[in-house]
Amino acid sequence: MRYELIVFDWDGTLMDSASTIVACIQAACRDLGLTVPEDRRAAHVIGLGLADALAYAVPGLPPSEYATVSERYRHHFRLRDPHITLFPGTREMLVALKGRGHRLAIATGKSAKGLERALRTTGVADFFASTRCADQCASKPAPDMLHELIEELAVEAEATLMVGDTVHDLQMASNAGVDALAVGHGAHRREDLLALDPVAYVDNTAELGKWLNENA
Repeated sequence: MRYELIVFDWDGTLMDSASTIVACIQAACRDLGLTVPEDRRAAHVIGLGLADALAYAVPGLPPSEYATVSERYRHHFRLRDPHITLFPGTREMLVALKGRGHRLAIATGKSAKGLERALRTTGVADFFASTRCADQCASKPAPDMLHELIEELAVEAEATLMVGDTVHDLQMASNAGVDALAVGHGAHRREDLLALDPVAYVDNTAELGKWLNENA
């Protein structure tokens, strides 16, 4: 086994939610009369913590307004939440990985409460040994989430793989001294992900499962 621990991002990696997040960011801004970010700008912030995300998506927004925008975002997301699904084949991939003895974890820009709801809705909570969220420690691309997971689960950085769909995931892995695998069906462009030199790039969950089966 090359990687004892495999850490997954959530939105855009396991859950097909990137386009919904973009739409909700834009809807929140529209509700409040703010400049509505274009798709690419809104997609760039997926995976970041709240303050970093809003600072980039809505330049010039006073920090005192972050809570208001966040609440409107959550309003729109909760309306769509019941209709968001895992990428096809995700559950089967997790079953296979756990069956081969890998330990699985999540590092996400979601809040702990949001992740708990998503895990409950999708029914995959039992696959994961631990999770870290953006309101529990420094968010991506800081290495803290991975450092804490590695320490908690008593594995080595060299035996850990980070799987994600954004440059923030790959930068976090690099900052933590961990290998990263890029998934192309989420928020960020192929060329931006490849520029960060992941150990591999895959287009979808089927390719991801195959790569992990053969290389992890």
